Amino acid sequence: MLHELRIYRCLPGQLPHLLKRFESVTLKLWEKHGIRQAGFWTVQVGENNNDLYYLLEWDSLAEREQRWNAFAADPEWAREKAESEKSGPIVASISNQILSPVPFALPPRVLRG
Repeated sequence: MLHELRIYRCLPGQLPHLLKRFESVTLKLWEKHGIRQAGFWTVQVGENNNDLYYLLEWDSLAEREQRWNAFAADPEWAREKAESEKSGPIVASISNQILSPVPFALPPRVLRG
């Protein structure tokens, strides 16, 4: 299993809007496309409290490519993203890294409520 760490650096004051978009739109579309999230975090203490960190779970890079591309091409995503940014951009930059576990790593705990 691979994990993808994605970091969204929001423009000042825009983090609440990004969180709302994830909660009300993005997660439903991810479910539609079979994208599995392993957790979301904001920065309580650190360099920038305008950031959103999250992890996605993938069985392989091929699965990631197929599912992520289908999500990105979904017309509903394009509409909802545009609607959420009608007053201006929310995110200043996005970075992502594909992470592989090391041999001595414990399996990740599934965080479900």
